[in-house]
Amino acid sequence: MRSLQQPGGRRPVLDDLDKSIIKALQLDGRRPYAQIGRQLKVPEATVRQRAERLITRGVVQIVGVTDPLAMGFQQPALIGLKVDAGRLDRIAEQIAELEEVTYVVITAGRYDLFCEVVCVDNEHLLRVLTERFASIDGIRSTETLVELRFVKESYQWGAR
Repeated sequence: MRSLQQPGGRRPVLDDLDKSIIKALQLDGRRPYAQIGRQLKVPEATVRQRAERLITRGVVQIVGVTDPLAMGFQQPALIGLKVDAGRLDRIAEQIAELEEVTYVVITAGRYDLFCEVVCVDNEHLLRVLTERFASIDGIRSTETLVELRFVKESYQWGAR
């Protein structure tokens, strides 16, 4: 599991070269460092060191992104949660540990937390809601929004 939050709430400071390397990797995470180095006019070793530092710090994660529906998970859903304020962080961590959960954010507005789950079917989604989420103390209510079709999913923001 990867957390975007750095210890102490700090985010790493990125310079222009870091951002350029990230943009190149967003477009193609399999692109050789030597090719990125040529494009950015810096040595391959510099790109490699910077990329490894970004990965180690959790700024960048290089993974194969899949379509849940193609993988047999026919019931993705978004879930808005209202929780006890004093337990917000603990509940967010417990939800993040569930294998069906792919995304968790603490929000302002109608919900305290929002998450995405990927389930095999409606029965699986029902078990997640009635067994897994129900076992977490401090969840006051949930609202489930079933995802019917992915229209856009992009990891290239800031890459242009």
